[in-house]
Amino acid sequence: AGAVPNALYDQQVVSIYAMPFQPFLTPEDAQNAFYEAIERAHLEDMMGVWAEDEEIICVHPQGPRLQGFDAVRDSWKRIFTGGLQLRVTISEQQRYHHLMLAIFVVHENIKVVSGQPQEALVVSTNVFMQTHQGWRMVVHHSSASPKRTFEEEIPTVLH
Repeated sequence: AGAVPNALYDQQVVSIYAMPFQPFLTPEDAQNAFYEAIERAHLEDMMGVWAEDEEIICVHPQGPRLQGFDAVRDSWKRIFTGGLQLRVTISEQQRYHHLMLAIFVVHENIKVVSGQPQEALVVSTNVFMQTHQGWRMVVHHSSASPKRTFEEEIPTVLH
């Protein structure tokens, strides 16, 4: 009698996140891809920037802390299916880069260009880690920012 093929061995093993990814050679490349994905509202490109890890964290302005690939993906899916077309200009970027970790603290000047035009200033911290798949985002934390400058917030009288 002939051997019965085992279906488990005949199937190709696929990552649960099965999506093509582009290896980002620098953290700057990964950050640029992140903002391009926002402007194009492209979910697969957005998730291609993130590390495939359950420890990743994303905090949107005034939102809860989201942890894990699925939670982060679901949040961006809701944002992108909302129909808003966004333009993001980065300013006041500060960068820390050491070996396998890069941190960017930026002002995101966000303009809604579809529907009723709106603008927002957001302060974001983006953390990238060098992985076997190149540089990948592991943290994105954003907070709404007042339009005041830091100097204006320093009190002149303490008491």
